[in-house]
Amino acid sequence: MNFVEELRWRGMIHDIMPGTEETLLKESTAGYVGFDPTADSLHIGHMVGVMMLKHLQRAGHRPIALVGGATGMIGDPSGRASERNLLDEATLRKNLSGLRRQLEMFLDFRSDTPNRAVMVNNHDWMKEYSFLDFVRDIGKHITVNYMMSKDSVKKRLGPESTHGMSFTEFTYQLVQGTDFLHLYSEYDCRLQMGGSDQWGNIVTGTELIRRKTGGEAFALTCPLITKSDGTKFGKTESGNVWLDPEKTSPYQFYQFWLNVSDEDAARYIKIFTVLGREEIESIIEEHNAAPHMRTLQKRLAREITVMVHSSDEYEAAVAASDILFGKGTTESLRMMNEQTFLSLFEGVPMADLPLSSVEAGIPFSELSTSAPGLFSSKGEFRRLVKGGGVSLNKEKITDPEFVITTDYLLNGKYLLLQKGKKSYSLVRVMG
Repeated sequence: MNFVEELRWRGMIHDIMPGTEETLLKESTAGYVGFDPTADSLHIGHMVGVMMLKHLQRAGHRPIALVGGATGMIGDPSGRASERNLLDEATLRKNLSGLRRQLEMFLDFRSDTPNRAVMVNNHDWMKEYSFLDFVRDIGKHITVNYMMSKDSVKKRLGPESTHGMSFTEFTYQLVQGTDFLHLYSEYDCRLQMGGSDQWGNIVTGTELIRRKTGGEAFALTCPLITKSDGTKFGKTESGNVWLDPEKTSPYQFYQFWLNVSDEDAARYIKIFTVLGREEIESIIEEHNAAPHMRTLQKRLAREITVMVHSSDEYEAAVAASDILFGKGTTESLRMMNEQTFLSLFEGVPMADLPLSSVEAGIPFSELSTSAPGLFSSKGEFRRLVKGGGVSLNKEKITDPEFVITTDYLLNGKYLLLQKGKKSYSLVRVMG
């Protein structure tokens, strides 16, 4: 597989150093992407880099995931208007552990093949450097003029900048260049990849390798992913879309991809899946013939949810989605875990009720008074119940005095009331 050509048709190349494609076609080599450990989980903004490594391994090359335990203590100035808070070692260790688990979902670290993936932490070699060693061994090879020419530096030192740039951030490109030099020496790594905002830092690494060893290394960057409406990719009203199911539930994750626009889905299915070119073109053609069926979004959401979570979590997310569109049953509600249940009904009004009142048995009419914002009066409630317009846990109740016990609790603590097709209210039973 021609790795560069694979990325090219997928729209995943922004800049590429001359000679990169020829070198990768000639022999198997190693390439790396750096990940910033500012959290204990990756989010979908990181997935472009992850997919680049995945395609690299599929093409027979060796992927190296570098987790920046050292650079995470400094902070990359690229694309930032101000300096961020630095991380302490305990936080970094926790974050590194989380990222390692997630990267193993995408890359083969365990097989005996020559191109099995490697994970490295740049703190392992940077911690050995004294300041004097660093400025002598690294600093003397790169001029200040060269460093000042980088966009990430220019923007922070220009007239529009209000914060300036600390020496710590100014040295970031040298530290990242040292990473590339180390991987070049230890793993014969000749390619660094990243987002287009990383081009200056990556090229500094290739220059350092050339000046210090006389060797040749290469750079490849992908476009920064955006949404067609101009808003930032990977962000929702509640923040980042994380790969960690505790931060973003599989249902919310699935919904994010299901709800992207047609234009975005056609781009994302190339970037975030490993489906082949012919299959993707066939899916796009099918979608264009009947856009209302959302074939593209459904396939995109399926592929990426299964890859990040599992087939079971994907099936659960689909079942949860069906509930909101009137296809759900009491049984499907009972099978749903609490996290998915709460994600599904996020924002629905909720009230608390003592467990003792349900243990003794509570008439449906009395329960209705605890359901916030659903019924304007008991008269409306009774009228709707008799007309078949009220449900409990997706089952229609036709007797206002029907007695509800703990047997009806979902996840041992919730009751779901529904008026008509789309109005919901939750009652949480507290012990």
